Amino acid sequence: MARRPMLAGNWKMFGDRALAADLIDASIAAAKAEPGRDVLVAPPFTLLDFAAQRIAANQVLLAAQDVHWEPKGAFTGEVSCAMLREVGCTHAIVGHSERRQHFGETDASAGDKVAAVLGAGLTPILCVGETLAERDSGATAAVIERQVRGGLARIAADRIAEVIVAYDPVWAIGTGKVATPAQAQEVHARIRGLLASLGADADAARILYGGSVKPDNVDQLMAQADLDGALVGGASLEAAAFTRVVRFGA
Repeated sequence: MARRPMLAGNWKMFGDRALAADLIDASIAAAKAEPGRDVLVAPPFTLLDFAAQRIAANQVLLAAQDVHWEPKGAFTGEVSCAMLREVGCTHAIVGHSERRQHFGETDASAGDKVAAVLGAGLTPILCVGETLAERDSGATAAVIERQVRGGLARIAADRIAEVIVAYDPVWAIGTGKVATPAQAQEVHARIRGLLASLGADADAARILYGGSVKPDNVDQLMAQADLDGALVGGASLEAAAFTRVVRFGA
């Protein structure tokens, strides 16, 4: 089954309006050059409204980098799904390793967020990935299974394929290291098999790879059968680099 590739840029805590304008304009141009691919940007919360207006009717998708699972309440500093919808978001990243490492995100809270995002009519991007110590100890498969099961625990089998899973190995984020295409394919295939075991239409599910994706490795990564796109960090902050990622294989 042919799955539509997605190339997503996670800007993390970087950017101002000038940079956002450059990156969004480049993303729009790349999306128009490659109409068979989904292009997505995930700016900081403060730039979401600006980004939505800049994107306007162009074919670029907008994601938040995080979200709270409750629809409203006394949660200082948090943002709800309804707020994201109102500002123009179509997607929300959930369970990123940096949220897990620095801000106490758990498999259970990631699962609550996935359910809330999907229930609000947005698309969750559920991040999973092992640390270097976990990989070296042979625990990759167990860690990935625990995180996938936890993130999807509240989702009915017939809706699991609507959730985008991003394999984001912690040891390859911001380190310059990257999983070899074979390593990435092995974990992606394992995730797809796990989705099938949960009753999902695994052939329809999209699984992205994150972790130091750059212009010089994207072609090899995207040649793998179970890699359906990329969640890009540092390279998404450079217009030329992200354009090349979007236009992989060109």
